[in-house]
Amino acid sequence: MIQPPYLTKISWRSDNERPARFPFNLPVLKDPNFEVDFIKPVTVLIGENGSGKSTILEAIAANVGFAAQGGSRNHNYARDDNEPAKQLANQLRFSWRKRVSRGFFFRAESFFNFASFLETEAVDVGDVAYAPYGGKSLKERSHGEAFLTFFAERPNYEAIYVLDEPEAALSPQRQLILMEIIHKLAIIGNAQVIMATHSPLLSAMPFAELLSLEGGVIRERSYNTTEHYKLYSRFIEAPGTLFRHMFQDDT
Repeated sequence: MIQPPYLTKISWRSDNERPARFPFNLPVLKDPNFEVDFIKPVTVLIGENGSGKSTILEAIAANVGFAAQGGSRNHNYARDDNEPAKQLANQLRFSWRKRVSRGFFFRAESFFNFASFLETEAVDVGDVAYAPYGGKSLKERSHGEAFLTFFAERPNYEAIYVLDEPEAALSPQRQLILMEIIHKLAIIGNAQVIMATHSPLLSAMPFAELLSLEGGVIRERSYNTTEHYKLYSRFIEAPGTLFRHMFQDDT
């Protein structure tokens, strides 16, 4: 049986000239040699806002067949109008060891729509619609509880999960629980997980490949060399010094 990662690389399909508009004008996508290698079952992308993390995830989701707003192939409940993601996906070559179609594209801001979709299904089929999600509506839980329940109840099958900043729905303690779930899904199980995050906890997963988008380049990093780690370390070790530097009166 083939083990994850199933998606092993994305790169430009050809040397043809690409549009100058978004998302092709992002620094990381201006590189004619742009490519991302996935060498472990879990890959974490970090970088500043606007660096291209979410754009790369959207292109992967489009290639798998997930809705750009979030969901699975069976839950394209939202109007899929993210044309830039589709255009980017069409320009990229996706190298699969084994193509998988099961999985989910998670976006914190649209997970409520998925919960609404399940409630609509339940009108027709009853509570069986909630069976894979703990037996009750996800709306009867907090955002974070619903998210963790969804992933904790995933069957152990070949799948790819694309997570865009899941920490937006989770407290620090629950981010650690998510880390345990990801370990179960991808390291013990048969899933591939690709995640973009700003979380210093999630980016520290010891079993993950950590890729940093910086200066228009993608670099593999060890956790303690990342700007995330350096900034949080400065804050934890000497918050007063950091604040004095930030708020000093220059007048």
